[in-house]
Amino acid sequence: MTDTAAAPETDPLALDRQLCFAVYAASRAMTGLYRELLGELGLTYPQYLAMLVLWEHGEVTVKELGTRLRLDSGTLSPLLRRLEAGGLVRRSRTGGDERVVRITLTGTGAALREQAAGIPARVLDATGVSAAQAAQLRRTLERITDSATAAADDLRSRR
Repeated sequence: MTDTAAAPETDPLALDRQLCFAVYAASRAMTGLYRELLGELGLTYPQYLAMLVLWEHGEVTVKELGTRLRLDSGTLSPLLRRLEAGGLVRRSRTGGDERVVRITLTGTGAALREQAAGIPARVLDATGVSAAQAAQLRRTLERITDSATAAADDLRSRR
């Protein structure tokens, strides 16, 4: 430790005291766990998230999917292309507005839901977190996400 460094337990810049690092490390660990579990289904983690939305809603537009996943169309397009090439989804343009692309599940994509049904329980089991603890953590993370997004938007608008 240098003369300018504070003791880790009191240093506001100590890595282990950073909320951002705890969230980042947890996110990487969870993504790694999902990578292993989803390998059995032939899905990547982002593809799984898209499939969750489709299993829940059946059909969505690319814009709706992007809003739900907080992803832009540049990120979604290749992901959806791969899901379509794998026979899990179908993309189609609506007659009323050619700019609107609808995403629907194929029979194969819908059937994959049954194989994925046990993943949430396996994740809880692997993490040692109860369903109630997971629900509370999810609510806390949603508050953090909303607050951090609003703060970043506010800072951006002041520039």
